[in-house]
Amino acid sequence: MTSRFEILHKDAAGRIGKLITRRGVVETPTVMPVINPNIQSIKPSEMQNFGAQMLITNSYIIYRNEELREKALKEGLHSLLGFEGPIMTDSGSFQLSVYGEVEITNEQIVDFQQKIGSDIVVPLDIPTPPNVTREQTEIELNTTIQRLKAAKELIKDDIMLAGPVQGSNYADLREKCARILSEINFDVYPFGAVVPLMETYRYSELVDVIISAKKGLDPSAPVHLFGAGHPMMFALAVSLGCDLFDSAAYALYAKDKRYITTTGTYHVDKLQYLPCSCPICVSYTAEKLKRASNCEELLARHNLYVTFEEIRHVKQSIKEGNLLELVEQRCRAHPRLLSALKQMYKYSDWLEQYDPVSKSTFFYCGPESSMRPEVMRFSHRLNRFSLKGKALIRASSMRIDSEFDHVLLFRPPFGAFPEELSEIYPFNTESIHIHDYESLEKAYLNVLKLIELNPDVEFTFILSERFKHPLIEKLKQVATVILNY
Repeated sequence: MTSRFEILHKDAAGRIGKLITRRGVVETPTVMPVINPNIQSIKPSEMQNFGAQMLITNSYIIYRNEELREKALKEGLHSLLGFEGPIMTDSGSFQLSVYGEVEITNEQIVDFQQKIGSDIVVPLDIPTPPNVTREQTEIELNTTIQRLKAAKELIKDDIMLAGPVQGSNYADLREKCARILSEINFDVYPFGAVVPLMETYRYSELVDVIISAKKGLDPSAPVHLFGAGHPMMFALAVSLGCDLFDSAAYALYAKDKRYITTTGTYHVDKLQYLPCSCPICVSYTAEKLKRASNCEELLARHNLYVTFEEIRHVKQSIKEGNLLELVEQRCRAHPRLLSALKQMYKYSDWLEQYDPVSKSTFFYCGPESSMRPEVMRFSHRLNRFSLKGKALIRASSMRIDSEFDHVLLFRPPFGAFPEELSEIYPFNTESIHIHDYESLEKAYLNVLKLIELNPDVEFTFILSERFKHPLIEKLKQVATVILNY
């Protein structure tokens, strides 16, 4: 769709990519630290030391401040911030969502962003929050689309233009907006007005918003999740196909003396130990950090280190093909994230389109793993097994194997498959010895489906005690079941 984004590696719907800007290549997924031109707890020139390749700032704040505006127009945005890498500028939409109005037009702010040298320009869209009426959402969405079309006509060729996808929490409107913007062809697609969902821990609804918008976009389009700055949700968002994040959390949390980790947030006053090995945490004890005169700055630095450490962890997981395992681990850090994980797997059919067929090893991390796209894919392809005569299904080798035309290995959560495939992904699963209800249920449902697809085959199923499940009674109606307890 766009020649400015190249996908290098994929896992689930996540990917490692290259975003090509006029000031260099940015490897995604990545986080853009938010820079407030008026308040800088950490200088933008230092951001590369933490791992930042790109920054984002608010052009409306610069525009409203006469001194900043004149300096930006005279010397340029990069000189103003002291950062030579790519810089994205927001338009004032955030202020619009908070205060209800801004003192600038869409055309004026797009023109201003270009004049100060922004690398990625964001038009003045209307960020419709959750829980507004459908009528209001549609009115504001139409205005947003008209403004984005107008901005497209104003932009210069070498400057990238973002097309924010709006639609509140109406899935069909998000998808509709994405389809329209995709036809216009923007360089980056931010998903806007999602901060209220994150602030209220409505992560399941966030999953719906992301996937509905993704369905309307070309799969190769780079996606920016506006306002997502806490590392505990990066793995989930990346697995759904988000490439860029922006974070003011490192500074805002530090101002409130909050200490970020990949599994949650601590108030520094309650910490007895620092559970981190970043340069700040190895140089200070919890008590010294609390008493430090520059505690806020130190916390902001720690928060940035943790933020980019998690991004690197996510990238490594994509390379190794175990991103969903990381997602399942991270989502167990909070009940609302766990709900989001369950919600995501309701879209396993959608995920399966993008998930690579071949990886390394399938690790079973809990009941939700039985809902993964690999399991869904296997269930859809059971009709590819053509069986005749007598088939034995068992969990381990037995003396009677030679008496059967086919020997199938039983391994939850997949079910039964030819033993020759046992070392091939995803059947090389690392699983628990005493299987949980969900993995057994999925496996038995797949076995029943396999039997139904091969009505002329005589099936014998040998089971041990660790495979007890209510569905065994249903299996007895269609196969010979031997309970080897």
